[in-house]
Amino acid sequence: MLSVFAVILLTASFIFYRSNATPEGKDEILLKVLMQGLNTGHFQPEKVDDNFSKKAFKLYLERLDYNKKFLLSSDVAKLRKYETAIDDQLRQGSYEFFDLSASLIDQRVKESQAYYKEILAKPFDFTKDETIELDGEKLAFAKDKNELKEAWRKQLKYQTLVRLADMQKEQEKATEKGEKKEARTVEQMEAEARKKILDLYNDLYTRLNRVTLDDRRATYINAIANVYDPHTGYFPPKAKSDFDIEFTGRLEGIGASLQEKDGQIKVHEIVPGSPSYIQGDLKPGDAIQKVAQGDKEPVIVEGMRLDDAIQLIRGKKGTEVRLTVKKPNGSTKVIPIIRDVIVFEETYAQSAMIDGKDKIGYIKLPGFYADFENKGGPNSGEDVKREVEKLKAAGMQGLVLDLRNNGGGSLSDAVEMAGLFIPQGPIVQVKDARGKSIVLDDRDPQVQYAGPLVILVNANSASASEILAAAMQDYKRAVIVGSPTYGKGTVQQFFELDQALPAQFDAYKPFGALKLTTQKFYRVNGGTTQLRGVTPDVILPDLYAYLEFGEKEQDYPLPFDEIKPANYKPWTNSKISLSTVKGNSQERISHNESFKLIEESATRLKKQSDNTVRSLALTKYMEEEKRAEAEAKRYEEAQKQVPVLTVNRLPEDLKALGTDTAKVARNKEFLKSLKQDIYLEEAVEIITKDLK
Repeated sequence: MLSVFAVILLTASFIFYRSNATPEGKDEILLKVLMQGLNTGHFQPEKVDDNFSKKAFKLYLERLDYNKKFLLSSDVAKLRKYETAIDDQLRQGSYEFFDLSASLIDQRVKESQAYYKEILAKPFDFTKDETIELDGEKLAFAKDKNELKEAWRKQLKYQTLVRLADMQKEQEKATEKGEKKEARTVEQMEAEARKKILDLYNDLYTRLNRVTLDDRRATYINAIANVYDPHTGYFPPKAKSDFDIEFTGRLEGIGASLQEKDGQIKVHEIVPGSPSYIQGDLKPGDAIQKVAQGDKEPVIVEGMRLDDAIQLIRGKKGTEVRLTVKKPNGSTKVIPIIRDVIVFEETYAQSAMIDGKDKIGYIKLPGFYADFENKGGPNSGEDVKREVEKLKAAGMQGLVLDLRNNGGGSLSDAVEMAGLFIPQGPIVQVKDARGKSIVLDDRDPQVQYAGPLVILVNANSASASEILAAAMQDYKRAVIVGSPTYGKGTVQQFFELDQALPAQFDAYKPFGALKLTTQKFYRVNGGTTQLRGVTPDVILPDLYAYLEFGEKEQDYPLPFDEIKPANYKPWTNSKISLSTVKGNSQERISHNESFKLIEESATRLKKQSDNTVRSLALTKYMEEEKRAEAEAKRYEEAQKQVPVLTVNRLPEDLKALGTDTAKVARNKEFLKSLKQDIYLEEAVEIITKDLK
């Protein structure tokens, strides 16, 4: 079977000699080369037919105008004529459908510029009892321009309302504190709020007017690529450059991996040790709505190009960026983050000892890092082995390995780590597009630690984290505790198109890169971790348990399937009775007020998330906000009542901190986060009462 590079080269050469290598021909070449790469190199190539065309059309339309504030239903009707023709145009290298869509959206964006200026020129009546639907999927495209202007009026009124409510709350707080500030009327604050929204939209349209045809073409191509799976995509040259900088961590910023989805800028992953990771409020799944530099006015990033949003968020070390994000539960939060470089110590494995009736070791692993270039850097497998040895020497009687919020990384380190807890044997199976499977084994017969083991996971545990947790579950070596994991069981690979294309195309380079899903992970029991992830043996209440999250909520994810189980022998040195462990844990949870409150809050958040209609009356809106704040405060107060665990760092780790004030401060925060961690408390209870 030819490599992806070889097929791309042959395809490009064929196209070159058929075309005259004209500038227009470059786009045709790009489309045909990408499709050939997708259909040749992808793990599970799609059949490019009318059904494929419908999927691509749906994705592209959502990304073109997710909030339905530009296109009219008549425009969509024109585009829908091509709903089953995209596959034919892809084979021809034609952009007919795309060209029409780009022309329509550019025209409607220009027209809408007049709408917001006209609407924001007059005061809003916030006593009128009306509502707005905030979920773009539940909205319909406007039938005519009058209906579209009405949709704009409600959107601008809502955004002004939010700003006005914030200003009122600030004034109330200032009055409560006895601050001597001149009180402003609602009318004065409304005028200021409207002016600020006007400034935001002026800035937004300055950027919208800079959107190029190439930018829109990349959106179109990615809608096609994402039909294959959500992790496959095309990176134009600039976007690939941004990815490289983010991946290597050479640029100062906040350490969040972003993606454009449904017309929104969403947080995909938090980099361990980064400012976002240390600050703690920004989470995967958050949608970034606005970005502000310190206390300056925020900039709307909804509908913005991803690279433009990234440039706003990045900045010099020590400066503050304030992100206004929409949480998965529908609530809005302003998150201040001080930009910095990654604190690498925070990305590495850290350990502590929990002292009580028994001494329970604890290891936090933020990611499966590795020294891929063999330059003497750290490897997570070796580091965890060292931490286990230190804890054993200190007399630990059980171990908690914390993989919560661990997005994965080095597969070989996950295999090495699994080998610390079992004799030699298979850890994971990997299958490629040809159907060929290989088994990755732990070949070291030595078991470094054979005692009670609990692994903590949550919805942000993905990839290599799922491999390790799944292996320990299949071997019956550990009890997996927490909430179901993310469900990413695929491997991606970058193909630089410029390296694959022959010299004839040098005048038209750069072309960018293609990211392809090329492999899939399978557990030793034969099931893939894709889509379903790992279901813990003991499921604990989780604040986001009922919200849409994980691989299964992505567009067109690869399916769950099974292959032949590997030849492995479950752990026989343990007398774990999972039914007993589950029963005892459920009994404790039922009497734990904090877990009860989490369950209540999770149900409430689900209800809030489903209710996407908001009042546009100031009084009602303020009442809704106060109820939400009261619930949040109730949750925070309850957390303070959690029994405090006795957690200490090992003497050699404390000594290593020395007099470095930054390290000492981070160590203090590390211990503080563990002492009132109810999930860790339950993990300790499981070890001391059920596994010993």
